[in-house]
Amino acid sequence: MSASSSPAEATATRSITELKQIAAQVRRDIVRMVHAVNSGHPGGSLGCTDLLVALYFKFMKHTPEPFDMNGVGQDLFFLSNGHISPVFYSVLARSGYFPVSELATFRKLDSRLQGHPTTHEHLPGVRVASGSLGQGLSVAIGAAQAKKLNNDDRTVYVLMGDGELEEGQIWEAAMYAPHHKVDNLVAVVDRNGQQIDGPTDKVGGLGDLRAKFEAFGWQVIEADGNQFETLLPALEQAQSLLGQGKPVMLLMDTQMGFGVDYMMGSHKWHGVAPNDEQLEKALQQLEVEQNSDY
Repeated sequence: MSASSSPAEATATRSITELKQIAAQVRRDIVRMVHAVNSGHPGGSLGCTDLLVALYFKFMKHTPEPFDMNGVGQDLFFLSNGHISPVFYSVLARSGYFPVSELATFRKLDSRLQGHPTTHEHLPGVRVASGSLGQGLSVAIGAAQAKKLNNDDRTVYVLMGDGELEEGQIWEAAMYAPHHKVDNLVAVVDRNGQQIDGPTDKVGGLGDLRAKFEAFGWQVIEADGNQFETLLPALEQAQSLLGQGKPVMLLMDTQMGFGVDYMMGSHKWHGVAPNDEQLEKALQQLEVEQNSDY
């Protein structure tokens, strides 16, 4: 199966080997996209690639065509930390929402693929403008409650950055969801320990996130987000906990820049594009059996 296969092709049956090939191709897209315009956020995008590939190519029930904003009868995903748009765009394109060739327009004038996802360009797969940090959890809770009110039994997923948890709105939403028994929601925190100004423990100090979310009434899971062998069971566990009166929180440990050795673990690659030499080095490390580069 090629790395560009559509989720319509037996999504739930994809093997770890197949998912790794898709993830490698997505990572190739990420570094090429930001390099082409010398702009964008590769670090977090590379770190969260495995999660988005797992969701869109194995776990989520979703139909790329026809796309509509309501998503009735489908699982929904919201990207709260919208600056990691390169991984979002690549996964959407490679799962059939729009042509893969459109990735070449990333951050260019009049492109639908802006630096942060927006809705006025009507890009299929994007249901909310994001990148103004702290808002995604609130949006996801509203969508999850709408599904419950409409007797729609599908799940809502949302991804946040750990530095983003310094936004107060996150904690208002974190109180609200358990109180209102929003139990069709899986929230994920990319716990890579880095943000634009440095390590999170130096900038804001997040403390014990598991204890905090459990105190707020969430069911909490922790997993390595860069290994499908641990990430897939964690997502399966998250699904098994739905419908029990509490929202689910997955604290996902990742490395910023995962897959490209010179980027890994450093906040310096939060929003810096590789140069020509660095791009070639990255592509050599991100090997796929048969690449389908745009």
